[in-house]
Amino acid sequence: MSETELAKDLGLVSAMTIGIGTMIGAGIFVLPGVAANTAGPVVVVSFVVGGVIAMVNALSVAELGTAMPKAGGGYYYINKALGPLFGSIAGMGDWMGLAFASAFYCIGFGQYLTVFAPLPEVAFLNPNQVGALFAGLAFTAVNYLGAKETGNVQNVIVFVLLAILTAFAFAGFLSFDYATLTGDGGLAPLGTSKILPATALVFVSFLGYAKIATVAEELKNPGRNLPIAIVGSVAIVTVIYAILVTTMLGVVPWPDLSLDAPVAQAAELSFPASIGPIGGVAAGAAAVMTAGALLATASSANASILASARINFAMGRDGIVTNWLNEIHPDYSTPYRSIFLTGALIVVFIAALGQDIEVLAKAASVLHLIVYALMNAALIVFREADVEEYDPDFTVPLYPLTPILGAGLSLGLVAFMDGIEIALSAGFVLAAMLWYFLYARREATEDGVLSEFIREREDALPDQIVSATDAVAPSGSDGPTIMVAVANPRTERALMTLAGALASQAGGRVLATHIVTVPDQTSLAAAAENRDRIDSTSEELLEAAKADVERFDVPVETRTILSHRGLEEVFGAARAHDVDTVVMGYGGTRFVGGRIESAIDELTHDLPCDFLVLDGEEVPTSDVLVPTAGGNSSDLSAEVASALRETIGMDVSLLHVVDEGEEAAGREFLEGWAGDHQLADAELRVETGDVETVIERLSDEYGLVIVGATDRGLLSRIVRDSLAFEVIESLDTPVLLAERPTRRPLRERLFGPR
Repeated sequence: MSETELAKDLGLVSAMTIGIGTMIGAGIFVLPGVAANTAGPVVVVSFVVGGVIAMVNALSVAELGTAMPKAGGGYYYINKALGPLFGSIAGMGDWMGLAFASAFYCIGFGQYLTVFAPLPEVAFLNPNQVGALFAGLAFTAVNYLGAKETGNVQNVIVFVLLAILTAFAFAGFLSFDYATLTGDGGLAPLGTSKILPATALVFVSFLGYAKIATVAEELKNPGRNLPIAIVGSVAIVTVIYAILVTTMLGVVPWPDLSLDAPVAQAAELSFPASIGPIGGVAAGAAAVMTAGALLATASSANASILASARINFAMGRDGIVTNWLNEIHPDYSTPYRSIFLTGALIVVFIAALGQDIEVLAKAASVLHLIVYALMNAALIVFREADVEEYDPDFTVPLYPLTPILGAGLSLGLVAFMDGIEIALSAGFVLAAMLWYFLYARREATEDGVLSEFIREREDALPDQIVSATDAVAPSGSDGPTIMVAVANPRTERALMTLAGALASQAGGRVLATHIVTVPDQTSLAAAAENRDRIDSTSEELLEAAKADVERFDVPVETRTILSHRGLEEVFGAARAHDVDTVVMGYGGTRFVGGRIESAIDELTHDLPCDFLVLDGEEVPTSDVLVPTAGGNSSDLSAEVASALRETIGMDVSLLHVVDEGEEAAGREFLEGWAGDHQLADAELRVETGDVETVIERLSDEYGLVIVGATDRGLLSRIVRDSLAFEVIESLDTPVLLAERPTRRPLRERLFGPR
């Protein structure tokens, strides 16, 4: 089954409501009473401190998210920067943390559900747990149906919820009594030392902002919308918490605040018992608050399940967990297996730990705090390693103080957790490390930026650091990725043969992509909803491609990409998947310097990687001719020829064309070039005359001609035409055009080297 890209169907409002809806949930409707019993009225400060810690981390998350909007959020950044060992810890920690949080939110839902509909005990489950299981199963089903449906549900929940809380805040303000807030012991009757332990308890209320980054790959215009959604949701929620908790404690004395339904209790006391002929206003207000609590806890559970499933999906995509979890539902475009597994874990946590809500809340917090610390470290690694692809639209202020402070505050807050939550979280971290060494290490194919940074400076670093880096490096394929753009069944076998030969020689992998062009008049979402025919055709083509490369015994992945851009999407896909070489067929499109593009496009961007374009329907096993005059693209031609010789057994002949009287110098050049490119045993041919004429004359003796793009400038190639273009149009022999990207100044790109 071909893997399909996640659609970008979440807007700013949906993204922000994912964050706000997750945070304004059980955190405000369940925890104030429990937290007040821990710290007293000063618990308001605990919520504000939690918001400050969240805001510092949110700034780092916003930078990382705008630099790399990928499914998986924090996991993806940590895996990319620090490597798959830390990626395993972050992925498992974030996934398990969200599952714990989801179970916590579902328990909160169950507590309020029993107010409206008394539920029975079932076996060892109390009524709250029974209601929680209902919520967990319901919102797993909602996420199964797709991100757009999830976003729409979240929007409704959050806007209704904010309206209810606004009414409560107004009524609470009218009933607020400062004497009730301070009580007999003042604002801190239990001492200010209780502020941070209470912060550790309520920090689960601030997990929503990072969940926005986990769906960044599905977010429209992430460069603008992601930082607004992340930072804005934290700021809004912190203010709301401060107002609402202060209001509750000014209406109900903190020792009397309910441990199960504090908002409903405060609402009942905030409204008059009756107004004229209308009775039961207080009871009605409590009922409305209970309904709001159900919405709030439901939204928290809903958003957490969405985010946790995306993390699991991202880990499967990177080989840290089985690729079986990557399966995309043909109708809903969601990673349905991942969602199902996440839902199963939530059910287990509800059943096993649902009678102690504090354990669920703190376990969720401590796992996330570890991930936040690693995310801040990842940001520093990206910045210090000067990674070319790391180009965020938003950057944290006061770098490097902000990420250092974020990491320090996160780990510092862990110290105020109870021993059982720390031990439970440490167990998950150790389990993640064990999983990496037993499974993920041999499946992961890419090392982190930090490892590359260390290896580039190994002479200047202690041996222990270099040795430790090598000891934890992934043992899976770390070779290049060869992407094949398949479109025509007649040429697919030849293209896959080339890709398989290159991947086999270099220890890499093959990525077969089928780019389906959708007319501009049709939205991608509409095309995805009616893609039965597309799926059938694409799957057949990609399965044939996969079968054709099996003889090379290299890893193969397949993807179907719906796009309006057609050929341009080949370049986009190559960049998105960090491809080293693209192999594609020549369909008659005009070439500029050996590659498909308009002259204007060449001025605006560089090739993202090596490109090989085949004019022919097969790759013969007979001799291959490689004309060369030196240069980057000729180097690529030599690599391809070497791969074909080693994997298919093709004989290689090298050709260098010179002017009359320069034969001796030409042979000396060719011998040196052949030796430098591990082709010393190839047949060497030095000919005189016009390059194109010589190639045309000799081509009949060979089964394939590999031509590298010249270093001549753009205007020269347009005026004098392109050697590669002339060759491909004139020869009957299959031609492979090779171009390796070079970075040249604009003057040289226009007029060629001096």
